[in-house]
Amino acid sequence: MGYPTVFPTGVLVYNKEKAYNGYTIYPSAKGALLIDMNGNEGNLWAGLGGFPNKILPGGYVMGTTGERGGKYAYQDQLDLVQVDYDGNIVWKFDHTELIADPGKEPTWQARQHHDYQREGNTVGYYYPGGETKTDSGNTIILTHENVYNHEISDKKLIDDIIKGAYQHRDNTWHRKLPQKPDDRLRT
Repeated sequence: MGYPTVFPTGVLVYNKEKAYNGYTIYPSAKGALLIDMNGNEGNLWAGLGGFPNKILPGGYVMGTTGERGGKYAYQDQLDLVQVDYDGNIVWKFDHTELIADPGKEPTWQARQHHDYQREGNTVGYYYPGGETKTDSGNTIILTHENVYNHEISDKKLIDDIIKGAYQHRDNTWHRKLPQKPDDRLRT
């Protein structure tokens, strides 16, 4: 049996009668890329990574300016930022933990991974009629924390924490996730 040697790229089928017209944003090798339903580039926020990228009203996008590298990290993002349409940072969170990896100067990092949610958004992405806050409110962020739990292992473990970062204040709050199935998340 043969294998294909031609792999189509781009938009293959766009049926305007069956699909809602809109945009898609995704992290590309060049940055956060916004495309329309025909695959045309709407905007490129160069250097803005995403884990994931999210579109906000008014041309704002959320993402990260970098990833913590090396063997001491696992999918840790350096920060979580909100940028305007031109790529200017208008909000930044990077104070989950002061990281001192061997051979590097200590830096504050968000350690964000996989998800975050801006106040006023009920679904995790932009939608018409949504009331996502872009200049006020809280952001809930899923972050990492290194812990020891000797009931599980004698090695250092990476655990998840839900962090709350305020839009215009320097303080944050956090909630640890349950350590055992019978633990309950308490506020």
